[in-house]
Amino acid sequence: MVSVVRIAHTGAPEVMTIEQVSAHEPGPGEVWLEQEAIGVNFLDVSQRKGTVPLPLPSGLGLEGAGRVAAIGAGVSNVKVGDRVAYATGPVGAYASARLFPAERLVPIPDALTAEEAAAVLFKGITAQYLLKTTYPVGPGTTLVLYGVAGGLGQIMATWAKHLGAFVIGIVSRAASVETAKALGCDAVLVFNAQTLAADVAEITRGKKADVVYDPIGRVSFEASLDCLRPRGLMVSFGASSGAPTAVEVATLNAKGSLFLTRPSLAAHTTDIAEYRQRADDVLAAVEAGIIKPGIWGRYALAEVAKAHADLEGGQSRGAIVLKP
Repeated sequence: MVSVVRIAHTGAPEVMTIEQVSAHEPGPGEVWLEQEAIGVNFLDVSQRKGTVPLPLPSGLGLEGAGRVAAIGAGVSNVKVGDRVAYATGPVGAYASARLFPAERLVPIPDALTAEEAAAVLFKGITAQYLLKTTYPVGPGTTLVLYGVAGGLGQIMATWAKHLGAFVIGIVSRAASVETAKALGCDAVLVFNAQTLAADVAEITRGKKADVVYDPIGRVSFEASLDCLRPRGLMVSFGASSGAPTAVEVATLNAKGSLFLTRPSLAAHTTDIAEYRQRADDVLAAVEAGIIKPGIWGRYALAEVAKAHADLEGGQSRGAIVLKP
């Protein structure tokens, strides 16, 4: 039997229940994957709460790693026994085993454990497209990055520094300042919506930032816009505090002909070749020591509600993985 996390309706972490279901034979193009580690991401929390809708009832989770136990007809890119990982849908990673499309599996390098792969791939691909596609970060780029002490923030900060950027890290509490400095941030600010823009202007000697990466949403959006130089880019890619209020187009003009985007992982990984290229870039960065798959917490699959509560409550200081 297979343990699977399901939700029948949205709400608090306790809406997640564990069901026992039978194993399935893989169909054409599919594999049966015995999972060894499952990545937990804030998108999972948003889907559980209903802020990012899912058809219900549903499973949860978009990232996992394990071994191929069986393959369906037409599968040629993997074989039984291969160590593989994935970081996109279909949803349902919170399970001890599952069916999964073979074409979206990525081989795990020998130097990486399944836990490390499950901790880094989803966040790594997110960092990769944000830093290399949404805004091509390079030498001379000045960026503002929220959530530096978290799992995604740690990857983005170190990768951005490797690319040559000047990184202004934003943390939610003073206790995280040293963590952000250790990651290489050139300046670190504890979030204060009233003073943020002035502080960024002072740090940059009035030039402000080329790009702001904001996963917070409602409470930070206006302050983030005010941190940008003329023709700077606002990247709103999350909403942990709720969705930002609607923006008048004239506001972007008034603040300096700003650009605004709301990107998603799905739009950057739907094409299989693009998905694999981004995943390969992430794993190459790990092997080169540019980014590290730092694991903050390991939870049994049965402890999934506690894992969500700790992530949602801001307790985590790195990646969280579930162990089936």
